[in-house]
Amino acid sequence: MVRGPIAKVHKERHLVSRIGWLRAAVLGANDGIISTASLILGVAGASASKGSILLAGIAGLVAGAMSMAAGEYVSVSSQSDTENADLAREREELATEPEAEREELTRIYVDRGVEPALARQVADQLTAKDALGAHARDELGISEITTARPVQAALTSAATFSVGAAAPLALVLISPGDWLVPMVAGGSLFALAVLGWLGAKTGGAEVLKPVLRVTFWGALAMAITFGIGVLVGTAV
Repeated sequence: MVRGPIAKVHKERHLVSRIGWLRAAVLGANDGIISTASLILGVAGASASKGSILLAGIAGLVAGAMSMAAGEYVSVSSQSDTENADLAREREELATEPEAEREELTRIYVDRGVEPALARQVADQLTAKDALGAHARDELGISEITTARPVQAALTSAATFSVGAAAPLALVLISPGDWLVPMVAGGSLFALAVLGWLGAKTGGAEVLKPVLRVTFWGALAMAITFGIGVLVGTAV
């Protein structure tokens, strides 16, 4: 018996698989740099001592990391709860109205351009193999790639916030007194630009816009906080 050549199977690695941890990582590091640098510059603007500035920065790092972890966990847990509720509802409908659910799946494939007869065959075969998985993926848009992972998001955000916040803190340690403000501001903006570049490259996106976006908003936040610190320091 002569068999045809076996098609070569190649693995594909799509960047969308990184979206869960990448979003939390970029958000955490970005917030760590901006919030800690802004806090440091605000305290420095009020003419505080270097020791007070460093203490405020460390407190900001710890509080911010805990806040990011808690916020991400609560937020992503809410998404997970919604997904689980939808899956439970779908599981019940599959048990009580299997034919209606099969027709619903068929209509989904027809709407995507599959011929009705073939769409029915696909729905039958996917239902026989994993009915809930088929409806979760094709009706609800829930898949292994996009499913909510609260603990992963919380740990990633806390860790990357701490790494981001460490950058302006390190600049405080190495900056001479008179150069503290420009070094922290300039160094933090550079770190934000690098973060924007890394996030874009990791996600496979165009680089320039993310870099400009993150540096602009970082500069604005630092300028406003420094200005408030100067005003408060003058008033006090």
